[in-house]
Amino acid sequence: MNTKMKFTVIGAGHGGKAMAAHLGLMGFPTTLYNRTPERIAAIKELGGINLESQDGSLMGFCKLTRVTSNMEEALEKAEMIMVVVPSSAHADIAKISAPYLKNGQTVVLHPGRTCGAIEFAKVLRDEKCLADVTIAEAETFIYASRSDGPAESRIFRIKEAVPLAALPANRTHKVLDQIHVAYPQYIDGVNVLQTGLNNMGAIFHPALTVLNSGWIESTHGDYQFYIDGVSPSVAKVLEALDRERVTVASSLGIRARTALEWLKLAYDTSGKDLYEAVHNQPGYYGIKAPPTLNHRYIFEDVPMSLVPIASLGQCYGVSVRAMDSIIRIASIIHKTDYWRRGRTIDKLGIDNLSVGELTAYVNEGILEEVKH
Repeated sequence: MNTKMKFTVIGAGHGGKAMAAHLGLMGFPTTLYNRTPERIAAIKELGGINLESQDGSLMGFCKLTRVTSNMEEALEKAEMIMVVVPSSAHADIAKISAPYLKNGQTVVLHPGRTCGAIEFAKVLRDEKCLADVTIAEAETFIYASRSDGPAESRIFRIKEAVPLAALPANRTHKVLDQIHVAYPQYIDGVNVLQTGLNNMGAIFHPALTVLNSGWIESTHGDYQFYIDGVSPSVAKVLEALDRERVTVASSLGIRARTALEWLKLAYDTSGKDLYEAVHNQPGYYGIKAPPTLNHRYIFEDVPMSLVPIASLGQCYGVSVRAMDSIIRIASIIHKTDYWRRGRTIDKLGIDNLSVGELTAYVNEGILEEVKH
């Protein structure tokens, strides 16, 4: 009898295919769900995914238990539900899955960006989902991967340590115990405010894209995004955004990593300032810019990462003028109000909470009903 943990992967993009394939290769009963059947038609026909890794350590055909576009079917036997979709789709996934979730299931957002788990939980409450489900989020995605074809996946790298936190944090160790059967790389991320406020994509991606918009449009991204795009002046803007993020975290009693500390931790790279540190990072050389401004660095990272951080700052008395500037310029470029579309604290249902009440919610699950 197979007693291995049963996984369902939600989303069949680059990341979802890599995760489903790797879980299948490790021998876990794995279901792959995608909203549009066309994207998974080839995988369904083959019954799995062909996987290879850059170093050749992961190779072979990875058999999947089930491939489906039916959420009820996808969740029926799942123990761990791995959500690998753009964070802008988290609310939709929560809404679609709400009627079918069962007591004891665990949902992990890969990654949550900022306040992903809080948003997911709010949607489940709004949908009157009564199942006792544990929601967790990873700070970043564990794989660097891409799709080489409709039923192919290539893994370039698997990160060695990825912080993860449950909502509430007193369930984090339970989730880590579950996920460690497949992924020992996940470590305690303290709580979902800590994972969300250590979101470096919020600092680097939108500003670097917006401030180099002329270059992106004239070259279609044919320049080195981090090396050519981070000039001394652009680096000063990134430093201002980073200071605001760290100050927002501090207002909530959280010691967030600075961008310089993160570069040292992730890449063992340092410098006297952010400009120097970025240019000292060999891995950034050769990475091209986005080919267009219609890119997730704006349409995902602004509303799902930058807006919630800035919204928390505004609520708890932190000046977030640099963040607000980038959000407003991005909104003008895309003719979209990202403040309205984004994860603001009122949308997340936490706008009336004091710092103490918000901390009690993320750590212990105690949520006082919104006071009117």
